[in-house]
Amino acid sequence: MKIIDTHVHMIARTTADYERMALMHTVACCEPAFWAGYDRTSAAAFHDYFTHITACEPKRAAKYLIQHYAWIGMNSKEAENVALAQEVIGIIPEFLGAENVLGIGEIGLNKNTRNELRVFELQLDLAAKHGQMLLFHTPHMDDKLKGTKMMLDAVRAHGGIRPERVCFDHVEEHTMGLVLDAGHWAAMTIYPVTKNSPARVVDCIERFGMERALVDTSGDWGPSDPTLLHQAIFEMRRRGYSDDTVETLVYDNPCRFLGQNPKFKLKPRS
Repeated sequence: MKIIDTHVHMIARTTADYERMALMHTVACCEPAFWAGYDRTSAAAFHDYFTHITACEPKRAAKYLIQHYAWIGMNSKEAENVALAQEVIGIIPEFLGAENVLGIGEIGLNKNTRNELRVFELQLDLAAKHGQMLLFHTPHMDDKLKGTKMMLDAVRAHGGIRPERVCFDHVEEHTMGLVLDAGHWAAMTIYPVTKNSPARVVDCIERFGMERALVDTSGDWGPSDPTLLHQAIFEMRRRGYSDDTVETLVYDNPCRFLGQNPKFKLKPRS
């Protein structure tokens, strides 16, 4: 069985994590640009970060036969500083042509503020201008439902974004239906302590189906684990799903979404 983790922050992981992922049949991973656990002080810091995930991480991953892809964007947790965000947005086009960059992300909302929404809208404009796919972060600690609705409204109002080229990440039971009904992809992120568990992910699949659904692990600087994706696989098997059905979710679906960008090299099985 081949597996793709569509959202994992490998800059925060050790080389041993790449090895574990490879031994558990992970053939590709995607690293969205996000918060580093602290607020960066300049656009130059973001430039170095973008350089790392486009130049360094693909080489680390390749040593374990894993294809590494990235998304470039101004994350929501640091978007309250609009002046800094505008500087960062100004350097994003420099990285969009990188061999492993699939689009703009992860962008979105954190506390659902006016400034965050403004920075989000600026990056929608940038994506439309450059014909980029989009990966969205929905709020964790504040009102996820409100933030998701705000982002759906912003995309709809923009008018220049193709729904099928957008993925909303960190969806849960109360937001997944809204995202799918709007024609977008919906990704469920598994964490070991908070948010989605493997069982909740499979519950959502049983409720909403697998069409335009993704599962990922985040694997960031906080409590997280890139191998949690395999716990969801075990939960599906425990409930009687065939390996073919499981691989549709963890390999074919990522290929279908990410393959909308010709830079993504893997193909679905059928």
